[in-house]
Amino acid sequence: MKLDTTTRKKFRVRSKIKKVASKDRFRLSISRSSKNIFAQIIDDEKNITLLSASSIEKDIKSLQKVNKSELSKIVAEKLAKKAQEKKISKIFFDRGIYKYHGRVKIFAETLRKNGMEF
Repeated sequence: MKLDTTTRKKFRVRSKIKKVASKDRFRLSISRSSKNIFAQIIDDEKNITLLSASSIEKDIKSLQKVNKSELSKIVAEKLAKKAQEKKISKIFFDRGIYKYHGRVKIFAETLRKNGMEF
């Protein structure tokens, strides 16, 4: 079975993360589209999503016109706040098929400023 380029990238990044993964850390998976950004913290041992945040939630969507980079900052702050409430501070950052550049980089830096370690 031949895999397409995006699937190969995703498997390559995730397999590197899972090789060094420990039981005390969860995986933060990020996904973005042309207009929105989505993130979720996943427990790979139990195969469940613990937290999620996205730019299509009602309170974020109701903001007046915000550009995409500011939107990723807002979503990152919201996710960090939710994680602090559940006492999650150490995670693995799974960038998926996206380069660590632009909105993904802004998202990661905002998480670090709000107390997340990865």
